[in-house]
Amino acid sequence: MTISAFEHPFLSGLVGDDEVAAHLSAEADIAAMLTFEAALARAEAKAGIIPAKAAERIADIRSSFRPEMEALRTSVSTDSVVVPELVEQLRRAVGGDEARHVHFGATSQDVIDTSLMLRLKVILPLLAGRINGILHSLDALDNPFGGRKMMAYTRMQAAIPITVSDRLHAWRDPLVRHGKAAAHLEFPLQFGGAAGSLDKLGTVADQVRADLARELALADRRQWQSQRDPVVNIGHWLSLVTGSLGKMGQDIALMAQAGGEIELAGGGASSAMAHKQNPIAAETLVTLARFNAVQMSGLNQSLVHEQERSGSAWMLEWLILPQMVMATATALRLGQQLLAQIKRLGARV
Repeated sequence: MTISAFEHPFLSGLVGDDEVAAHLSAEADIAAMLTFEAALARAEAKAGIIPAKAAERIADIRSSFRPEMEALRTSVSTDSVVVPELVEQLRRAVGGDEARHVHFGATSQDVIDTSLMLRLKVILPLLAGRINGILHSLDALDNPFGGRKMMAYTRMQAAIPITVSDRLHAWRDPLVRHGKAAAHLEFPLQFGGAAGSLDKLGTVADQVRADLARELALADRRQWQSQRDPVVNIGHWLSLVTGSLGKMGQDIALMAQAGGEIELAGGGASSAMAHKQNPIAAETLVTLARFNAVQMSGLNQSLVHEQERSGSAWMLEWLILPQMVMATATALRLGQQLLAQIKRLGARV
């Protein structure tokens, strides 16, 4: 087993998601960091802080610049962040007098946090789109089966008859709320300089920050380097989505166990019992919901920063948040797959 099941050579066949993983790759991270550096140079040139020629050179070199990855890896072993070495390599690539204007007034956390937000701002709409796909699938099931009867269960005991629509709404309604909530998540620019005060930019600091946020299409707010609620809010949303899908998966697994009120196509094979069709997608939704719930407790710990910046609390996000994103992407993919496998819901008529 590798460190992460999401990238495992064969486990990723179950819990991997290539579309979203591409946005979490080192290549995507570096591309977003370079986007920040180019946009910063343009904003600073507009404010008269650096020469326009330097901004043009920094922006032009971005498309052809390829960092030395092994040097980045080595530098992180001592610096803990990739930005010092990346900026040094970028300065060498820019060359001449323009090189000294690269990264002016910024700090490593500005680059790393902004890269994260640029990529999350792409990923979250993808996930919201998958929620909409699941909602359409639930509606498609409600049309032929919604009026059929099924047994309600309270505290794992048979209660009274309900309709399939009642059960479908219990799956659907939370996802509707999560889809609406996604539109209100904030993706802020991080730009505070060494200690959050943008001291090197003087009286034009707010102007540069606003122009930079506008160009990157991120929210303009004062530095949040020690205020991690934007990241934790996104993590909470991810956990809510997987939790709701986990409830759906748990219900379907229990219905498949009873056998009378659901019919599924496909399923997983058993190496010992050839007759079995295991509800793999349903089970995995439960696992991913529990996984994200556990990760959320760790992400909450990242709220506790010491003074103006914490290395340890910040590093927790790097370990936890990408896994939560991948778990959510996979859950949404499997949720759609699972609903497509349903051939019948409710009592036979």
